[in-house]
Amino acid sequence: MWKWCFECCIKCLGGIPYASLIATILLYAGVALFCGCGHEALSGTVNILQTYFEMARTAGDTLDVFTMIDIFKYVIYGIAAAFFVYGILLMVEGFFTTGAIKDLYGDFKITTCGRCVSAWFIMLTYLFMLAWLGVTAFTSLPVYMYFNLWTICRNTTLVEGANLCLDLRQFGIVTIGEEKKICTVSENFLRMCESTELNMTFHLFIVALAGAGAAVIAMVHYLMVLSANWAYVKDACRMQKYEDIKSKEEQELHDIHSTRSKERLNAYT
Repeated sequence: MWKWCFECCIKCLGGIPYASLIATILLYAGVALFCGCGHEALSGTVNILQTYFEMARTAGDTLDVFTMIDIFKYVIYGIAAAFFVYGILLMVEGFFTTGAIKDLYGDFKITTCGRCVSAWFIMLTYLFMLAWLGVTAFTSLPVYMYFNLWTICRNTTLVEGANLCLDLRQFGIVTIGEEKKICTVSENFLRMCESTELNMTFHLFIVALAGAGAAVIAMVHYLMVLSANWAYVKDACRMQKYEDIKSKEEQELHDIHSTRSKERLNAYT
């Protein structure tokens, strides 16, 4: 009994696509970091803009920075849901293209649909990898902005009497006609540098950038896994055709020998 259970467990563990499992864990971790930290960092950015830069939401349907931040939050919700489903689909594809499936379910029949699905996942994963590269590049922009702001705060404490200013127009956050500038001599700037909100938002954006980078690595890992699976499916298809032809030839030879044996038997009788 125990031996049978042990063999069953070993067979089940052998059927797990570990490469796809590692890529899925890395993808989920990266997406979770990006979505969670990115959402909180955007919320912190709204508080900083409203509290220290004295910006307010524009009434009506005007597309301002706060509306853009709300759009980015909804995009984050969509990314989290989409890649949760996509990770499950890739895991299922990994299970059905693992060599251990042959031992678990007998003959491994490769269909044209299976090959098309594998090719489709390769193309889709490549496009998602390019998309995550763009997301990573885009996420580096707020990291750069907050690094400049953090550097100004640090230089103010190191150099006495320094009058440094940060104008939001140079980052495209506000229009040219609006002057939203904060200088080191102002009270709002000193309160912002002393608060933990700035430091927290800056590090949240850094973690979100790291999460986007982890998602890129997961996509590259998936591409390697899917390419290996595609090669396996292709070889299995060729082997299947060879086995079918071999079985057909053996059946034909068997029929020929049976016919000749019957003819000799009839001639003898």
